[in-house]
Amino acid sequence: MALDIKSPSSCAYAEVSLGEIMLRLDPGEGRVRTARQFNAWEGGGEYNVARGLRRCFGLKTAVVTALADNDVGHLIEDFILQGGVDTDFIQWLEHDGIGRNVRNGINFTERGFGIRGAKGTSDRGHSAASQMKAGDVDWDHLFGKLGSQWFHTGGIFAALSETTAELVIEACRKAREHGTIVSYDLNYRPSLWQSVGGQSKAQEVNREIARHVDVMIGNEEDFTACLGFNVEGVDENITGLEVDNFKRMITEAVAEFPNFKATATTLRDVHSATNNDWGAVAWHDGRFHEAAGRQELEIYDRVGGGDSFASGLIYGFLTHNDAQLAVDYGAAHGALAMTTPGDTTMATLAEVEKLVGGGSARVDR
Repeated sequence: MALDIKSPSSCAYAEVSLGEIMLRLDPGEGRVRTARQFNAWEGGGEYNVARGLRRCFGLKTAVVTALADNDVGHLIEDFILQGGVDTDFIQWLEHDGIGRNVRNGINFTERGFGIRGAKGTSDRGHSAASQMKAGDVDWDHLFGKLGSQWFHTGGIFAALSETTAELVIEACRKAREHGTIVSYDLNYRPSLWQSVGGQSKAQEVNREIARHVDVMIGNEEDFTACLGFNVEGVDENITGLEVDNFKRMITEAVAEFPNFKATATTLRDVHSATNNDWGAVAWHDGRFHEAAGRQELEIYDRVGGGDSFASGLIYGFLTHNDAQLAVDYGAAHGALAMTTPGDTTMATLAEVEKLVGGGSARVDR
């Protein structure tokens, strides 16, 4: 049974994301602790999905967020504009000159190499996005008058503060009220929860949010840490027979949350920071659908691969309303996104479709 997706002709947007957007500072092949220069990018778990759908897949998207009104905020805005995502729903907060009350989040990210894993160090206290709260956004105007086929948010934004979690719930409720499909990426980050109650708080918040979600996205750690599901034999590297154990976890989850119309996860076996086995599986309408696995995928920058999986998955549902194609597009787009630097995709739709169709890495001339 297909998802009940609103017609694109009735909506201003194919997809809208709610989340924080940070300035990513990347030391390239080096390390943050010894860097003398950085490349600047924008990134954010929820935003990356909107940008992928716009930049790779050509769909009209928007982001709901908040930024401090200073030059760093406008640099982030400039990156967003380059990505083609609608900025009409950015809330600009007055900067106090020092960042004591409001500031823009910064994320220092190392790509990792070989036995040294990728590493992120965020500096996001008092960020404008973390201060967003229920009542800040006119969701009836966005989802009702303008219209969006899909709404996406996630556990990173929900973890920023008590008020962002409340805003996520409000947004999900309003989206569903107006017939918009809601997806949520659990995206468990222990560092975000450690000072506000840890894993128990993460479960309390995410289990409440889960009641308002149509399409739940997350890996095995996410489902365990955020929703409390655990099946013996499931660990951080899912391969072989362990996929069956993960499927049992999903079966338990959809039984407890019958509002889930689909779930999806990436499957990753980490040999090294630059060599992973990669695949994906989705559940929809009582059936599991697996993307073809890619053994020993060479990784250039793994950060954002899961977000690109989510945008490909959403594209597959929006354009074909087919779970198998959705997970195929997601896995292919995620794989391609990890071959380039930065959080956001540099892939094209033609490249994604080539991989979905079984294409190789031969030179295109």
